Amino acid sequence: MKGSNATSARATTAPRHTGQSSGRHQPTRTSADEFALAGPTNSPDPDFNAYRKDLADVALAGTVIASHYAEPLERHVAHAAQLRSAAADDAEVIGDLAEGDLFELLDDSLGWAWGYAGEDRRVGYVASEALA
Repeated sequence: MKGSNATSARATTAPRHTGQSSGRHQPTRTSADEFALAGPTNSPDPDFNAYRKDLADVALAGTVIASHYAEPLERHVAHAAQLRSAAADDAEVIGDLAEGDLFELLDDSLGWAWGYAGEDRRVGYVASEALA
């Protein structure tokens, strides 16, 4: 606009925001009840399929929902040990593991290993020190 008396168009002010919808779009319902899952489920038996809310055997991906999936690590039982239903010395004994038995390890924390063993893939906890 050099050498001209013309000026650019005057800037317009943006409309004030009122905090309310313009009314052009209706809000979408997001009620949890509207999206709840219902009906029968066919969850695999947790006694013979290694899954918890936080962790599952990767072989169960697509079958169960968990925060994380892991490939089991092969470990062998170093000395006879008991497979327990929970990570505690006073938990129910659900199986006996002999020296040399294979244990498929998915989690090892606070002195307890969680995974499965045997041909039936019995899921449980064993003292971490019992594994090699």
